[in-house]
Amino acid sequence: MEDGITPRWLDEEQHQTWLALTVMMARLPAALDAQLQRDAQVSHFEYQVLARLSMAPERSLRMSVLAAFVEGSLPRLSQVVARLEKRGWIRRVPDPADGRFTLAILTDTGWETIVAIAPGHVNEVQRLVFDALTKAQQRQLRDIARRIVRATGVDDPCRNPSA
Repeated sequence: MEDGITPRWLDEEQHQTWLALTVMMARLPAALDAQLQRDAQVSHFEYQVLARLSMAPERSLRMSVLAAFVEGSLPRLSQVVARLEKRGWIRRVPDPADGRFTLAILTDTGWETIVAIAPGHVNEVQRLVFDALTKAQQRQLRDIARRIVRATGVDDPCRNPSA
């Protein structure tokens, strides 16, 4: 090898697991996006932005914190938030605690929108993910996902510290 690293090739079982995982990683977001586009004319990314803000204290987060929550770059988030601002769902203001930062705030109209969208999205998540698994498999999936996220070296912003 040019870089001196000998590859650790996947065995057949690992290869099959990896293929299944990569297909799932591609198809699940696409299926969720399709449902949200069909039912609410929003993308899955836009939904995640609205949902994260709806769960934040005072429905407000710094853009940098929101970007980490939704796993998006600041430029991508800024474009999405601009679209959501045009719809009246979010507004941006300088952070009064530190004007170098910008807050994204979910408006009342945005709150009403996420409240209306959430049931259909949750039903689709139930159908695509949880209906196919036993309770034990759901716990295993959560634990496996957390281990993989930790292996990436990035803190999991979704992790509940009490869990």
